[in-house]
Amino acid sequence: MLQFLEYFDYRLEDLLHFRPRAYYRLFELYNADIFPAQVLALALGLAILALLRGGDARRGRIVCAILAACWLWVAWAFHFQRLATIHLAGPIFATAFALQGLLLIGIAVARGGLRFAVEAQLARLAGLGLFLFALFVQPLIGPLVGRPWGQAELFALAPDPTVVATLGLLLLERDRLAWMLLPIPLLWCILQGTTLWLLKSPDAFVLPLAALLAIVVYFTSFSASRKRG
Repeated sequence: MLQFLEYFDYRLEDLLHFRPRAYYRLFELYNADIFPAQVLALALGLAILALLRGGDARRGRIVCAILAACWLWVAWAFHFQRLATIHLAGPIFATAFALQGLLLIGIAVARGGLRFAVEAQLARLAGLGLFLFALFVQPLIGPLVGRPWGQAELFALAPDPTVVATLGLLLLERDRLAWMLLPIPLLWCILQGTTLWLLKSPDAFVLPLAALLAIVVYFTSFSASRKRG
């Protein structure tokens, strides 16, 4: 009986097997190992922005392929090779990110990619806003809250900005195929937001807010489009 009662002495923080310093140090070592991949990551983000200016299928297929490559890279290079060394769930996260990448590849092959022509002003503004936030603002959050620049998290290389950027792009998808691709990014926002909260990170609110915005905008614009139809 006493042994059973001891389980109630555990806190949520005890479920983590690493400290904030070890977690963010992981990003620093990761960024150093893959340099100068950061330049390529920024170039990919800018390429997606340029491709969003057109609505033809070829552009949507290229964006889908780029996004798939980003998810697969994060799955392998970050979750499986790095995070798994300090987090027991690292391989599970790697599998989820790889699955998202494969889903994007499947859409690119079977459907010709994502189609970015959004009539709803709210969805267009929110989608572009989330993508621009992930590309240009999210990498600055760490340094702004006191972490070294070497620990900055970039789109296409780190999970959090890759997820937020993906949510933004899915809001721009005109045929509402996004529902197939939303579960994994939304689940990551919940899990990672909880993890950062347990680590007492001042930016723990970013991912949950991004997920909430994506959900509200997606279903609001979806309901509006159904009424118009």
